[in-house]
Amino acid sequence: MNTFYIIGTGPGDPELITVKGWRTMERCATLVAPKAKVDGDSTALTIVKGLMDLTDKQVVEVCFPMHKVNNGRSSQEVEAAWQEAARIILDHLKQGDVAFPTLGDPAVYSTGFYVYATLKEMAPDMEIRIIPGITAMSCCSAMGKQPLCLGGEVLTVVPATFDDDRLRAILTTCDSVVLMKIHNVMDRLLALLDELDLTKQAVCYEQCGMAGEKVHSNLRQLKDRELHYFSTIIIRK
Repeated sequence: MNTFYIIGTGPGDPELITVKGWRTMERCATLVAPKAKVDGDSTALTIVKGLMDLTDKQVVEVCFPMHKVNNGRSSQEVEAAWQEAARIILDHLKQGDVAFPTLGDPAVYSTGFYVYATLKEMAPDMEIRIIPGITAMSCCSAMGKQPLCLGGEVLTVVPATFDDDRLRAILTTCDSVVLMKIHNVMDRLLALLDELDLTKQAVCYEQCGMAGEKVHSNLRQLKDRELHYFSTIIIRK
C-alpha cells in the first residue's frame, strides 16, 4: 500500500521548507495541492515550485472554498471538496505515493487535517504521515526579533474573527497573543486594542516569508486599509 503525506511548506519562502518535506515530495509520484479559488493558484504549490522541478510529477490542484468550519463541519460545498480531494488522492495512490503540500504547518488551521479525517472515514487502514512545517507566527517572530513567549508566559493563538467579548477575555488574561485571519477585521481590532491599551504592544506582519513582506509597528496607520490575506498580529504584554 502506498503512502499519503501531508506536508507543511512553511510560510512562503521556499528555503523554509524542511529537508524532510522536500525529500518526501521528491520521491512522491503525485502532488495534490489545495487552492482557495477555482481560477486561482495554489500558494503551497507555488512555494514548492520555488524549490523543486515538478516536470516529471503528476500535479492536481483541488479547490477548497473559504467557508467557516465549526466542530469539523462546514458548508456542503466545502465538505464536497474534502470528499473530492479524498477520491483523487485514493485514485493516485494506486500509482505511487502522494503528497499534499499545505501552507505553514498542517497542525495550525490547515485544510490538510480535514482531508485526513475524510480519508480515514473512506479508507481506515490507509497509511498517512504528517510532516510538520514552519508556522507563519514563527516566521513573524523571527522577522520581528521578538519571542512568542518566555518563561511562564501563556501563549494563545486565535482567529481575529472571534466576537469582541471573546477576544477581550483572551487579550486581558493571556501574556502573549497571536491573532490570525485579521485582514477583514482590522478596524474592529484597532478599536478593541485601543480600548485595552494594547495597541502599542501589537505588531502586524503582512505576507511574512513572502515577496513583499512588511512589518507594521504602528497599527493605527492600518485603519481603513486593505491588508493581504496573509497577515498576522503578535501582541506581547
